[in-house]
Amino acid sequence: MPEGYDVLLRDGGIAHVRPLRPTDRDALHELIDRSSEHSAYLRFFTGGRTTAHAYMDRITSDEYGGHALVATIRGQLIGVAEYVPGRDDSADLAILIDDAVHGHGLGTLLLEHVALDAGAHGVRELAADVLGENRPMLRVLHGLGLEMTQRFEEGMLHVVIAAEPTHRLHEGIAARDHEAGRASLRRVLAPRSVAVIGASRNERAVGPKVLRNLIDGGFRGPIHLVNPNATEVAGLACHAKVPDGVDLAVVAVPARHVLEVARDCADAGVAGLVVVTSGFAETGQRDGESELLKICRAAGMRLIGPNCLGVVNTAVRLNASFLPHRPVRGRVALMSQSGAVGAALLERLDVSSFVSVGNKADVSGNDLLEYWEDDPGTDVIALYLESFGNPRKFARIARRVGARKPILLVKSGRRGAGDRAVRSHTAAAATPDVAVDALTRAAGVIRLDSVHELIDTAKLLAAQPLPRGRRVAIVGNSGGPQAMAADACERHGLVVPELPPGLLDARAAAALGNPVDLTGDATAPEIGAAVKAVAEAPDVDVILVVYTPPFGDGLDATRQAIADAAKGTDKTVLACVIGHDGLIDGRVPSYAFPEQAVAAVAHADRYAEWRRRPIEPAPAPMSVDVATAREIIQAELAKHPEGCWLSPTAAARLLRCYSIPFAETVDVHSPETAVQAAVRVGLPCVLKAVGPVHKSDVGGVLLNLRSHDEVRQAYRAMSARIGSEMTGAVVQRMLPAGVEIIVGGVNYPAFGPLVMVGMGGVTADLLADRAFRVPPVTDATDMIGELRCAPLLHGYRGSPPMNIQSLADQVTRIGRLLDDLPQVAELDLNPVIVSPDGAATVDARIRVAPCEPPPSPLLRRLR
Repeated sequence: MPEGYDVLLRDGGIAHVRPLRPTDRDALHELIDRSSEHSAYLRFFTGGRTTAHAYMDRITSDEYGGHALVATIRGQLIGVAEYVPGRDDSADLAILIDDAVHGHGLGTLLLEHVALDAGAHGVRELAADVLGENRPMLRVLHGLGLEMTQRFEEGMLHVVIAAEPTHRLHEGIAARDHEAGRASLRRVLAPRSVAVIGASRNERAVGPKVLRNLIDGGFRGPIHLVNPNATEVAGLACHAKVPDGVDLAVVAVPARHVLEVARDCADAGVAGLVVVTSGFAETGQRDGESELLKICRAAGMRLIGPNCLGVVNTAVRLNASFLPHRPVRGRVALMSQSGAVGAALLERLDVSSFVSVGNKADVSGNDLLEYWEDDPGTDVIALYLESFGNPRKFARIARRVGARKPILLVKSGRRGAGDRAVRSHTAAAATPDVAVDALTRAAGVIRLDSVHELIDTAKLLAAQPLPRGRRVAIVGNSGGPQAMAADACERHGLVVPELPPGLLDARAAAALGNPVDLTGDATAPEIGAAVKAVAEAPDVDVILVVYTPPFGDGLDATRQAIADAAKGTDKTVLACVIGHDGLIDGRVPSYAFPEQAVAAVAHADRYAEWRRRPIEPAPAPMSVDVATAREIIQAELAKHPEGCWLSPTAAARLLRCYSIPFAETVDVHSPETAVQAAVRVGLPCVLKAVGPVHKSDVGGVLLNLRSHDEVRQAYRAMSARIGSEMTGAVVQRMLPAGVEIIVGGVNYPAFGPLVMVGMGGVTADLLADRAFRVPPVTDATDMIGELRCAPLLHGYRGSPPMNIQSLADQVTRIGRLLDDLPQVAELDLNPVIVSPDGAATVDARIRVAPCEPPPSPLLRRLR
């Protein structure tokens, strides 16, 4: 259990949770004194406050044998929950919450965390005695999502809760986290009142620009100006300090004054700060930024920034930013970590809201996804990120939100492995950027390479229904651009099908295939009629209209005809009006060039396919020995605290814990021990050097040794050839021929595990034929099918089909191993020999390294 962390409550407030300390005794007695007689009775029964005070003395004494958590708000202790281990893996459960915060969700949150901690310490059941009249506590216990039984005796309910997490607990925690996250931002993004701190008469300064945008945008609530050196600015009275009860405060004062202003806002009960001031972590001043966050968390304020442009919510006419232009209301919610990128996007996108997060000290993309998920004014979410704060949480939230609303992401910083010291094929291939790709793909996030692509795709998704499929009909008045569109469709995996005969009047089209070329003489009504006719074709999912102005009836008339035709269909319609980007009649997105339009359709189609997929089944139970696997790793790390590569024997033992087939391997250190190993495994056999990374490059792999003398001579020759780099060798039985595949994985401290499968053997790096997934791997067969070498596994040019299911099972098990064992930093199984009879690993390289255990996804906490 961490030493202390901040959590969001149901009403959006912030509490701090930490383990109980003996020094909490006085605060616990004060909690009892603040509690009503009825609350004391419900918790301590007939003993009431007298028993309660004695109890608080006991749990803060040296003899206390339980585990307790306390919660504080604004420094005041307002709740305590505990479990006391007993016999037979059971423990007694108890909780007391300050009357003032009943109904805020704190009791549920503390019980969640206590139950998770108890389960992690081997407790299987938590027991509590609850008075029958204590209905609020019974509702909390029932609502946790854990399996529960109860027995009624003499007015008392004896409740027993299983400490094993359930699917219902997962769902309940996600729902409660979502409710709290949304509530914490409600008064920040839809404030009833705004204070501008730093407004002045200097119109070139940031504060006056924020004020002008608030006024010009038509914000309907009170606007309070804070400037102790002025009486009024822009006709509004100035305050020396922030008035009480303000929802949102925009801070635009020099960096040296920001902490003082934040403390004033905390005292005034401000709900959230937007700190546009720079001069914090981006300039190396991390201590100042940490102190700013500490002030905000202690006061229950959410913080946007510092070093940001501000926030916009067009639904409530809020423009609390210093943007140079007024945002236009639309259906896209936008977050940008870069102010410059955010400003550029707002020139091209109509938005429901915009948040410039700057240094992202507190409010992040994860928080905003929670808020925008239920925002009725938002249909599409667009993110520009320079870094992930909590990528695992992002993936969980995005997967849920993406099932309802598309999420577009541009993530800067694509680069390779850099200077990381990796010695495995997988770690070299699975760069952090590849991890981002796998993570976003699993979550259904549309990852884009450029801001331009983000704008193009967002326009389509915000204005048109999702494509029903990948079949595109191209209609237009210019053959060249239409051919370019058809070529682009082929490159992106879209289909340009033949249209049914008789769909169009032969006189209306020069080419009745697809693309439909109506020629440069086509009038606006003829183009509109062709769009309507093509939209009725059952084999068409998307209609792309390509028009080159000023031919026919001209730009305005043709655009109107396209818009009118689009109103009569529920299929996806978009246009390429050569040289003109925009939105036709607020409904049909238009692109200057065919490639732009087709790329947007391709992104939308892949997202629509992800949405149509059936819900992934829960991972099937598998026979694994996690306890032994952890013992193996702990033993290795005890000998090598900085980490190490496992010996072939230790690697084989670890793989056996997950039932991963591994060729029998015997360590040898001399010609004679090699012969003894050959007797054990049988002939023909294989001799492999231990030490070199690429054994085959230095003659470190000798196959098909058919006699003991061959084994003896092979060891001597190999040792002489490789020299000191050879630290030993292994002998294995020669396996039947098959397809050589590599299965691998890495564990990133932030992103977690990543699994790879690809063409193996000596071609692993040469061909770079790989596929990646984030565990748990539930589609290993599809993953293998993505490989260019996949036909070799299905039976190629007369060869028998290989046992793909056995390989898929091995990939799934490696995913489970990496999920269970974060200390496994790098793993290569290369090659895995896939034959008609199965898949067996013949060489494994596994590096273990010490690491902090990843935070439980069930532990609700800020960041």
